[in-house]
Amino acid sequence: MEQEQRRLTGSFSIQDSIQSLTSSLGSQSTQLSSCTVSPAAERLRHILREEDEPTPTLFTEMDTLQHEGGEMEWKESARWVKFEEKVEEGGERWSKPHVSTLSLHSLFELRTCLQTGCILLDLEGYSLPQIVDDIIEKQVQEGLLAPEIREKISFVLLRKHRHQTKKPIHRSLADIGKSSPSNRSPNPSPRSGSGFHRSTEDLRARQSAGLSKLYPSQCRSMNDISVTPSTDQLKNKFMKKIPRDAEASNVLIGEVDFLDKPFVAFVRLAQAATLGGLTEVPVPTRFLFVLLGPNGKTKSYNEIGRAMATLMVDDLFSDVAYKARDREDLIAGIDEFLDEVIVLPPGEWDPKIRIEPPKKLPSAEMRKSVFSLNELGQPNGNAGGGAASAEDEELPAPHELGEELKFTGRFCGGLWLDIKRKVPWFLSDFYGGFHIQSVSTVLFIYLGCITNAITFGGLLGDATDNYQGVMESFLGTALAGVVFCLFSGQPLIILSSTGPILIFEKLLYEFSINNDIDYMEIRLWIGLHSCLQCLILVATDASYIIKYMTRFTEEGFSSLISFIFISDALKKMMSIFNYYPINRDFKPDYISSYRCDCQAPDQVSPLVLNASSPLGLENISDYSMFNFSALDWNQLSKKECLSFGGSLVGKSCKYVPDLAMLSFILFFGTYSMTISLKKFKASRYFPTKLRKLISDFAIFTSIMTFVGLDMLMGLKTPKLIVPTEFKPTRPDRGWIVMPFGKNPWWMCLASFAPALLVTILIFMDQQITAVIVNRKENKLKKGCGYHLDLFWVGILMAVCSFMGLPWYVAATVISIAHIDSLKMESESSAPGEQPQFLGVREQRLTGVLVFVLTGVSVFLAPILQYIPMPVLYGVFLYMGVASLHGIQFWERMKLFLMPAKHQPDFVFLRHVPLRRVHLFTLVQIICLAVLWILKSTVAAIIFPVMILGLMVVRKMLDLIFSQHDLAWLDDILPDKDKKKKEDEKKKKEKKKAGKSEEHNNSDEECC
Repeated sequence: MEQEQRRLTGSFSIQDSIQSLTSSLGSQSTQLSSCTVSPAAERLRHILREEDEPTPTLFTEMDTLQHEGGEMEWKESARWVKFEEKVEEGGERWSKPHVSTLSLHSLFELRTCLQTGCILLDLEGYSLPQIVDDIIEKQVQEGLLAPEIREKISFVLLRKHRHQTKKPIHRSLADIGKSSPSNRSPNPSPRSGSGFHRSTEDLRARQSAGLSKLYPSQCRSMNDISVTPSTDQLKNKFMKKIPRDAEASNVLIGEVDFLDKPFVAFVRLAQAATLGGLTEVPVPTRFLFVLLGPNGKTKSYNEIGRAMATLMVDDLFSDVAYKARDREDLIAGIDEFLDEVIVLPPGEWDPKIRIEPPKKLPSAEMRKSVFSLNELGQPNGNAGGGAASAEDEELPAPHELGEELKFTGRFCGGLWLDIKRKVPWFLSDFYGGFHIQSVSTVLFIYLGCITNAITFGGLLGDATDNYQGVMESFLGTALAGVVFCLFSGQPLIILSSTGPILIFEKLLYEFSINNDIDYMEIRLWIGLHSCLQCLILVATDASYIIKYMTRFTEEGFSSLISFIFISDALKKMMSIFNYYPINRDFKPDYISSYRCDCQAPDQVSPLVLNASSPLGLENISDYSMFNFSALDWNQLSKKECLSFGGSLVGKSCKYVPDLAMLSFILFFGTYSMTISLKKFKASRYFPTKLRKLISDFAIFTSIMTFVGLDMLMGLKTPKLIVPTEFKPTRPDRGWIVMPFGKNPWWMCLASFAPALLVTILIFMDQQITAVIVNRKENKLKKGCGYHLDLFWVGILMAVCSFMGLPWYVAATVISIAHIDSLKMESESSAPGEQPQFLGVREQRLTGVLVFVLTGVSVFLAPILQYIPMPVLYGVFLYMGVASLHGIQFWERMKLFLMPAKHQPDFVFLRHVPLRRVHLFTLVQIICLAVLWILKSTVAAIIFPVMILGLMVVRKMLDLIFSQHDLAWLDDILPDKDKKKKEDEKKKKEKKKAGKSEEHNNSDEECC
């Protein structure tokens, strides 16, 4: 009886709303006492089933009824895709997207609206007049609307809609000269007649009858209803922000003078239909919410409309709206929404402030899960530091490396699975690389690879007396890189020479010279043994042990390599200051006293040189045959003076242009410009596509900018020197190394021992880099192949050994840079929503092109010689700094310098005491320092063994830290993980038994 009375009065009394909500919550509290699921949660559990297909994204538009110049129209006032956008007061632009802030009062009143209003679910409607007729007919049948005002309601609801892209209704220059409304043809246009069906004729009849007495000035606009989308709708650029399969929900809010109680209707169409000009964009409408009420409550109606629109874009309520079977299902959806609502005290914040959309949104799947839908009868909302949320109680996701590292127990079982996993993707690995993003990636990684090849080639030449030099480095990089990228399990990995290999080569060469052993021959046998050992590791699934490398080991290794890149870049830059020293003694006031003369040597040869003959160095082949006594030494250049045995005397002889400062500008400018352009994607300037293009080509743009600056200055800064001839660096060696003939036969067997060290180095370097590249954070979809990668690295070891080329292994920093440059983000995102990281463009094309270009760099020498080395050092610095991004160890190191109140809200800080975090970080710093010291000495040859030592240190940390702390700061070791799961299972069983006992006791007390 009380509910029927409320239907008849249709009041929006807050007392009624609270009473109805209190009764609902009272039933929930009764359920809570008996530890059962609430009625609302029980309803939603049956509605939201996991096997159901996902519902479309909803675009919601709210239109308000406007009275201007004696006429009425619906005017768009706000829209939602994910966040709210309002039409600014000036009416000429949209506001910035912001989080909708709703009053609790409006949610209670909306709940009452759905309880007392008209609900039409799965209505068969294809035009707006037909839908309006059905709504009014339903209201009249239920006694919610007097029959005598049905025509007025219909007239109001069929007023034309003006969107933000259209001109206002008042007179404008475009309206002058239009035919008067009374002269319009009564016949419908072919464009609009097809969609009106039976309702159109009824509307025309009403128009000529009662409505002309009420609104004679507005009768003309009945024919303004459009059935098909207008040109403005079809050309609306906002469609780019809406997913293709999206549907619309329209909210119509207004007040009229002929109603004494609200007119409320919620409609869900059986099939989404395009209702002409109803919506700003040509998106089919699925939902319609109408609220018309008496005058004087404009603000209240608008707030109810905003609450409805906000609910429609809520992930969980939109699912409920699509799958609701009756009115009670919708009420249950609102109750669940109220469970999640967070209330802000009115005196502690300004409601006029628009809350910026968060950078990262919580997953809607948690709310849709059975547990979050009050499985235990608990309210979901836990804001404000009340009870710990489910996320806070649970441990982070366990460290999983995937099925690629499962031990098969069969000969070459892992290798065979890797091949089966990668073969289906082989073709897509090539055509997937045809994208503009790949162009910038190839240019970036190519410059990094040739710089690395030149650097290591030069160092190898010095260490091995040019048995291996820059030419061998270029050829080996191209050969190994192309083969690996074509056939490996993870083609995103970039191969390169590494520091430990360089030290091993140096020690091996010194050992060979001191013991009269042929260096190239013994190196060949070491490479062959190492290849055999790698193949044995592949055949026995030895990569399985990588699963014991947790984040502690990965981050220690990657941080060390990143710091090496940063250190080397800075060292090379500082060496330019030594080569081109700054002339600190130069004083501008004494510039007139500065001069530099060429002084002749004390003893000269007896022959006399004709002073009129050319003095160019190319004209003199033997300086000892000439007498320079008659020569004017002051006319010689600096190079000629020193070549003829003279000496330079004067204060300005040591003067050189400030090449060191220009080099520093090139170095730091390249680095800082690259950083700035990479961040340009998130700036406010230019359209999204242009910002993304600038960000993708940040490194190439920076390099070209500072190469141009260097050419403009015209100074002789150190340039990139590339070999111009395809021949071995050392004239007395060929391209093939013979395995026998120069060393004793037993050397073939004895080389097994040093090869074991090389194998450990190769295995650790390759597999740790592979683990870093294959992190789940990168969202790789095509899988990886640890065994297949190691197989090809071993084969390439043998090939490079036969050709006398350097050995290659995965380069951590360059591989991370390759991954970062190929990251993909969603193109169509809701206004205010951050682009979603979709994964990495997994393909083989970029790697193959990089190494092909490296191989033909010999022919590109005339172009590459214009690139200053400081520019490439800046690229190296950027690689090192960028690779530190996302490493938790680096973030924890910065916490030492931050007061507690300024520390970021890292998840691990919520669960682990700060002193324990600092202790864990300190252990990592000590390990990093030990590795740094080792790599800086001759002991760097045992570097791979020390990486294994990190795994031992991690095992010892189980004695210092609890498994809970390690789960948040690192990863739980596999055996510990299993034990912990068993402990948690036991705890849950005890907890469940305790609850059942309490439940039985409470039942006995009730009895």
